[in-house]
Amino acid sequence: MIKVEHAVRGDAMRGLAKSGVMNLDGAVHVLNEHSNRGKRSIGIDIDDLRAQNPRIIYARGTSFGVRGPDANRGGYDMTSFWCRAGNAGSATPVELEGALQQPGPAWGDSVSGMFMAGGISTALLKLERTGEPSVVDVSLLSSGGWALSAGIALALQQDSAWTTPMPGKPMGSNSLVGIHRTRDDRYISLVMLQAAYYWSDFCQHIDRPDLIEGDRFETSQKLTSNSDVAIAIIAGELSKKTLAEWTERFQTLKGQWAPVQNTLDFPLDSQVRANGYVARTTTREGVEFDLVAPPVQFDETPTPTRRAPEFNEHGDEILQEIGLDMDRIIELRMRGAIT
Repeated sequence: MIKVEHAVRGDAMRGLAKSGVMNLDGAVHVLNEHSNRGKRSIGIDIDDLRAQNPRIIYARGTSFGVRGPDANRGGYDMTSFWCRAGNAGSATPVELEGALQQPGPAWGDSVSGMFMAGGISTALLKLERTGEPSVVDVSLLSSGGWALSAGIALALQQDSAWTTPMPGKPMGSNSLVGIHRTRDDRYISLVMLQAAYYWSDFCQHIDRPDLIEGDRFETSQKLTSNSDVAIAIIAGELSKKTLAEWTERFQTLKGQWAPVQNTLDFPLDSQVRANGYVARTTTREGVEFDLVAPPVQFDETPTPTRRAPEFNEHGDEILQEIGLDMDRIIELRMRGAIT
């Protein structure tokens, strides 16, 4: 993939010095590396590339789409993907004032990039089969809506906005669905949609076999009707041990659960490592660093990650590949069309 940058300034991402509360002042600009891994770079300032090559596929990433009253307005994933598309409002418990921020930088950008990659792949297939190039459009607003699309569909059907409860609060009448605090102020997520099926095994794992045959929970109907009581008991029991202790104990649990992890937990997760979901690479200067690997794998093989290019690192090389000799390259450089 060739990254086309402004002939003079390059990609503005290269100059980004801070994201949220974190400074980008290390030996590696990891946000630039995350977005541009494995690409080649060329600096070009030509108004109409398709006039030079009619087979070029244009991929346009916008904030709000190419039509409508806000088509020309700028934005970021925080404004377009997270807030305007409904994700912030849906993720924020009603008990909190304001709205939650995005979980991390480039949250919506990364998701939208995958959608863009899928669109480009489809356009390449069309080009191969029909000879017709395409213009591929993905907006932060559209991808934000798609990420929340199941919740939006339910909201429209029920005429009620999707809401997220506070941790420890019931998520409906299923006592085995919810997020609970552990003794060390971490959290564990339970999502066992067939509560009656998993109830006996779960009670054994939290050392409460007395709950299995009790009058309150002995049938599926009673477990549902007494879910508030069951949830309170579960919350009390899970608060007695640390997340690490529950993680070890729940290795044999039949139902579905997960520790609530943060951005330092994920790359150390044994399951992440086993599947190659974090990959190591190096800068051109040889500085090693880790990035989350692309999420798609082929033939059960982890996808390798390569560094991002320096600005215009491959400019002459790319131009020569498309047939320009050095005299023509120098001419274009003197005109300011290329770097």
